[in-house]
Amino acid sequence: MLQVIQLNDKAFTGAIPPNIGNLKSLYSLVLNNNQLETNDWSFLTALSNCTYLQDLQLSANKLYGVLPNAIANLSTSLEHLDMSFNQLEGSLPVGFGDLINISMLTLSRNFLTGAIPATLARLEMLQGLFLDHNNFSREIPSNFGNFTRLSMLDLSFNGLSGNIPSSLGKCSLEVLSLGNNKLTGALPKDIFLISTLSIYLGFPHNLLSGPIPSEVGSLKNLIQLDIRENNFSGQIPTPLGECQIMEYLYLDGNLFQGPIPSALSQLRGLQELDLSQNNLSGPIPEFLETFSQLSYFNLSFNNLEGEVPLKGVFLNASAISIVGNRRLCGGISELKLPPCPIETSKKKHPSLKLKLVILVPIAILACILLLSFAIAQYWRHKSRKEPANMTNFNDTYIWVSYADLVRATEGFSPANLIGAGSFGSVYKGNIGGAEDINVVAVKVLNLQQRGASRSFTAECEALRCIRHRNLVKILTACSSVDFKGDDFKALVFEYLPNGSLDSWLHPKVGEQSRVLTLIQRLDIAIDVASALDYLHHHGPVPIVHCDLKPSNVLLDDDMVAHVGDFGLARFLKASFNLSSQKSTSSAALKGSIGYVAPEYGMANKVSTSGDIYSYGILLLEMFTGKRPIDESFKDGLSLRMYVEMAQANQVIDIVDRDMLEEQNGNVRST
Repeated sequence: MLQVIQLNDKAFTGAIPPNIGNLKSLYSLVLNNNQLETNDWSFLTALSNCTYLQDLQLSANKLYGVLPNAIANLSTSLEHLDMSFNQLEGSLPVGFGDLINISMLTLSRNFLTGAIPATLARLEMLQGLFLDHNNFSREIPSNFGNFTRLSMLDLSFNGLSGNIPSSLGKCSLEVLSLGNNKLTGALPKDIFLISTLSIYLGFPHNLLSGPIPSEVGSLKNLIQLDIRENNFSGQIPTPLGECQIMEYLYLDGNLFQGPIPSALSQLRGLQELDLSQNNLSGPIPEFLETFSQLSYFNLSFNNLEGEVPLKGVFLNASAISIVGNRRLCGGISELKLPPCPIETSKKKHPSLKLKLVILVPIAILACILLLSFAIAQYWRHKSRKEPANMTNFNDTYIWVSYADLVRATEGFSPANLIGAGSFGSVYKGNIGGAEDINVVAVKVLNLQQRGASRSFTAECEALRCIRHRNLVKILTACSSVDFKGDDFKALVFEYLPNGSLDSWLHPKVGEQSRVLTLIQRLDIAIDVASALDYLHHHGPVPIVHCDLKPSNVLLDDDMVAHVGDFGLARFLKASFNLSSQKSTSSAALKGSIGYVAPEYGMANKVSTSGDIYSYGILLLEMFTGKRPIDESFKDGLSLRMYVEMAQANQVIDIVDRDMLEEQNGNVRST
C-alpha cells in the first residue's frame, strides 16, 4: 500500500531496483540528489506497473545512456517528470508524446541531441517544459503553439537553429527563454503580443536580426527583457517606454543606433540597464538621473557625447560604465573624464523687461500647481490604508501567504535550513517549480524572541527603499497567521548559493574545506565597502547597518558579496556633519560582540563611523582567519591588538595560513 517514497539528498549509490514496480499504489517517487545509476533501464520498464504514478523525480543523479521508448509506457496519470542534471544521451524518445496528462517536464542539463520531437505538442496539459543546457539541434517545432496552457518554456543553451516560430504567440507564457542557440531571422510580432509574459523574455546570444517590433510595448507586465548579443538594428523602439513594470533591460551587443529615446523615461523601476556595444549617439539623457532604483548602468562602447550627469546612479562610479565613448566629458572625478568646454552664447539676450513678462506668470502658475499637488498628496497619504497582511512594499513585490511558504520549504523542513540567527531561521525554498528562477531564501522570525517583531519592521523599512548590486535583494514579505492562528512573519530574499562569508572563513567540522584566494578576499572587501558607501551616502536616506559581520555577507554564483540582515538598521536624520547624525530610533542598541564599535557602549547614538569600525574588524578577520572572539585571545587581547602588535616584518606571521598556501600553490602552478 506504499504510496510515497521520498529519499532525496541521501547519497544513495547503485542501481534503482526494478522490483520497485511491485508497488502498485505508488504515486510519488522522489530520488533527487543522490548518486544512483542505471544499466539497462529495467526499473523504468517496471514502473509501468504503477498505474497511479503521478510524480517521478530523478534529478541530480548519475543516470546515463539513451532513454528507452519504454518511457511511453509510464502511467498516463503522470503529471511531473524530472530527470535533469544527469548524463542522458541520444535523442528524445517520441514516446514522451503519449504522457498526455503531464504538466511539468524537466530534462535540463543533460547531453541530449537531435531534434526536439514534434510529438511533444500532444501534451496539451503541459505547463512547464525545461530542455535547457542540452545539445538539441534543428528548428523549434512549429506546432508548439498547441501548448495553450504552457506558462514556462526554457530551450536555452542548445544548438537550435532556424526562425522562432510565430505559433508560440498562442501560448500563455510567463517565461520564454531561448538564449544561447543559433536562431536566425527577425523576431515574430506574435511573441510580443503574449499578454501573460511577466517574468522573463530572453533571446540572448543568438544570430537574430532586424528591428525590434513596435509590439514590444504590449509587454506591460514584463519584468525582464534580454536580447543581448544578437544583430538587432535600427533605433531602440519608443514603445519600450510602455513597459513600466520592467526592472531589467539588456540590449547590449547589437547594432542599435540613434539617440537613447526619451520614452525610456517612463521605466522608473529599472534596476539594471545595459546599452553597451551598440552604435548609439547623442547625449546621455538627464532623466536617467531620476531612476532611484537603478544600480547597474552600462553605456560603454557607443558614440555618445556631451556631459555626463551628476545625480542618481551617476554618483556611483562602480555602478556605471561609460568607457569607449570618446566624446563624453564631465561627470564625477572617479570617471576621469576631461572637463566639458564652457560655451558662451553669441545670441542676443532678451531684455530684462521681456524676461519678467514671460517668467513672472510662469512662476505664479508653477507655485499654484505645486501647492495643489502638495495638498492632494497630503490627503491621499492621510486616507490611504495599508493592506492587513503585508508590510508597505511596492506593488511590484509578489504576494505570498503562509501556506505558500510552507509548500516552498516543504513544511520548513530541517533539510532546507540554511542558517539561524538571534531573531529567526532561514530556509531554502522554491516558490514555483523552475529552480533557476524561483529558488529563494525564506527568513522566518521567531516571534517568541524579544525584539523579533521590531527587527522585522526595521528590516522591511530599510529594504523597501534601497537597491544596490552589493545588497541582498528582498523579493517580498509575509505578515499573517499560521495554521494554529499564531502570528507569523517572514521575509523572502533571493537565494545566494555560495552561502555566507563566515562559512568560507570558518568551515564547520566535517564540512568540505573551501579556501578564498587573496584576490577573492580583496574583491569581497571592495563589494562590502561599496554597499556601505551606498547605505551611508547614496541611498534615499542615510542608513547605518549596525550589525556588519561575515555571517551577514552572502556570496552569489560569481562570488560577488551582498550585505544582508537589516534587522538592527537605523535611519539617520539628514546632516552634513556625520558626528552629529542621530538615530531615528531610541531603542537600546544591540549588535554582535567583537564587531560593535566601543563608543556604542557609552551612548545610544549611532553613526556611520560605527559601521566603519565593524568593517575594519571584518577586514582583519578576512585576512587573518581569526574571529574577534577567538579562543586564543585572552587577558584583554583583541583581534585589533593582535594585528597591531605584529611589526612590519612580522605581518606574514598573522596572515591566514590557508590563504598563503592557496596563493603559493597558484604561483607554483604558473
